[in-house]
Amino acid sequence: MTAAALITIVSGRHTHLRRQRDWVAAQSEPPITHVVVSMGDPGIREVLERRAELPTELVELPPTAELPLAAARNAGVARAEQLGADTVVLLDVDCLPHRDLMANYTRALVQLAGRRAVVSGRVQYLPEGMAEADYTADGVARMGRDHAARVLPGPGELVEADPRMLWSLSIATTVGTWHAAGGFDERYVGYGGEDTDFGQRLARAGGSLWWLGGAGAYHQYHPTQSPPVQHAAAIARNANLFRRTWGFDPMEGWLRELHVRGVLTRTGEDWHVLEQGSTDDA
Repeated sequence: MTAAALITIVSGRHTHLRRQRDWVAAQSEPPITHVVVSMGDPGIREVLERRAELPTELVELPPTAELPLAAARNAGVARAEQLGADTVVLLDVDCLPHRDLMANYTRALVQLAGRRAVVSGRVQYLPEGMAEADYTADGVARMGRDHAARVLPGPGELVEADPRMLWSLSIATTVGTWHAAGGFDERYVGYGGEDTDFGQRLARAGGSLWWLGGAGAYHQYHPTQSPPVQHAAAIARNANLFRRTWGFDPMEGWLRELHVRGVLTRTGEDWHVLEQGSTDDA
C-alpha cells in the first residue's frame, strides 16, 4: 500500500499557505503527513497551528541571503522518507490541491510502476482580485485558466513529456526514483534552473516526465514580473552552472529577454549581470 506525503516549501506567503492547508485537510485520500519546509521564516509555525488536526511535520531551515529552493525540497523529501513515505508529492505554497490530487498522483505512479517516473498534474491559474468566498471547488474551477505551454491529457491519461519541461510547482514521484535521480542539486541557490536540472538528472537515471490528466491544482495569484528582472543575478549564476553541467542553456526565453533589456550580457558562454536586481522573493 502506498504511503504518500505532501511537501511544501515556503518563505512568506502565509495567506497562500493557510488556504492550501484548508484544501489539504479536504483530500479524498489524505497524505500521511504534510511536510512544510520553512526557509528562514519563523512565522510559519503559527500558520500551521491553525490546522492543528492535520498531520504535519515542520522542517525549519536557517535564514539565508537567497532562498535555498533545491536544498529545501531535498530536506522535505528526506523528512517524509524518515516518516515512512514511499511516495512524495511536491506542491508549491501558491497551489490549492483539488480534493483528488493525492489520489490521482498515487494511482498514476501505480500505473507507471517499474519505471522511474515523475508525474505532473494539471495546474490552472487564478486571477487577481478574488474574494475569500471565491475559494471554493466551484469558484476556482470556474475562474482557473490553463498554462499555454502545458499538455493537457484526458482525465486519468498519462502522456510522456520532455524532461526539460519539468517544473516542481506540482509533481509526484516515488522515493526510489527520487534517490535514483539524486534529488535536487543544492548548488542551485535562488531563483531559476534547479527544476530543469532535476529533469536532466531524472533523464540521466533512465527516468521520464509524464503529464497527467488529473491531480488538479489551482495557482493562487501573486504579482510577478516577466522576465523576472528582480532575480537576474540568480538566473545568470544558475544558468552558468547548468550549462557547465549539461552543455546547453536553461530558461532560454528569460535569458534572451533579459539580454535584450540590457540586464544580462554574455562573455563567451557565461552570463553576467549588467544591472543588479533584487533577490527578494516576488
